[in-house]
Amino acid sequence: MGAGEIFVWEMLGTAVLILLGNGVVANTVLRDTLGSGTGFLFVNIGWAFAVFTGASIAAPSGAHLNPAVTLGLAITDKVSWADVPIYVLAQMVGAIIGAALCWATYKLQFDSHPEPENTRGIFCTAPTVRNPLWNTITEVIGTFVLVGWILLSPAIKVGADGVPQFGNSALGYAGVAFVVLVIGTSLGGPTGYAINPARDLGPRIAYALLPIRGKASADWGYSWVPVVGPLIGALLAGLLYLVLPV
Repeated sequence: MGAGEIFVWEMLGTAVLILLGNGVVANTVLRDTLGSGTGFLFVNIGWAFAVFTGASIAAPSGAHLNPAVTLGLAITDKVSWADVPIYVLAQMVGAIIGAALCWATYKLQFDSHPEPENTRGIFCTAPTVRNPLWNTITEVIGTFVLVGWILLSPAIKVGADGVPQFGNSALGYAGVAFVVLVIGTSLGGPTGYAINPARDLGPRIAYALLPIRGKASADWGYSWVPVVGPLIGALLAGLLYLVLPV
C-alpha cells in the first residue's frame, strides 16, 4: 500500500475514533445534552465502540489509529520503519479533525455550559492525583496491555501488501474494542487512560485552537505524560514479543 493510501485511511479512521470518543465525553459532561451526567461507564463503552468504528473504517491501512500501536508493530517488523512517520502524521491530523468535529457537533452546548473552564477533559486526559512519574507508569501499564494483546493475539498476520491484520479472528476489530473497554474500566481511573499519544495530543491542540467560550488552558505541562507513557508501554510490549517463542 502506498504512502498516500496509508495516510488517507489512517486519517479517516482516527478522525472518526476521536469524533465519537470525544463525543461520548461531551455528551456526558456538557449540561444541555440528553446524556448529561451518565458517568464513567457510559464513557468507557462509548470509547470502546469508537475504537471499533474507527478501526473498521481504517482496515485497509491496518487500522493502527495510535502511534503506540504503530511503534509496537515496527519494533516487531510487522510494519516498515519507513512508513511510521506517515502513520503518525495521519493519526495526528485525524485526531485534530475529529476533535474539531466534536466541538462543531456540540457547539450550542459548549456555548451554554455553565462551567466552560471545565471542558478540557472532553478533549484530553488529566490525572485524578497529579504525579507525573506515577501518571506515566499508569499509562505505560495500560498501553502495554493494549499493544501486548495486539502483538500476541494468535490471529496476527501480515498480508502480502505488508499491512498487518490483528485481533481475534472471530471478533475482528471488536476484539480490540473489548480490550480497550476493560483497560478503561480496570486501569482508566487514575489518568483517564490515553493509551494513545494521538488521542490525547491531537485533541489537546484542537482545544487550544478552538473558540470555546471561557475555556481553561490546554495544560501543556501535563501533555507529555500521555505521549511518553504510551510509547514506553508499546516499546516494552514489542520487546516482550521479540523474546517470547511466538
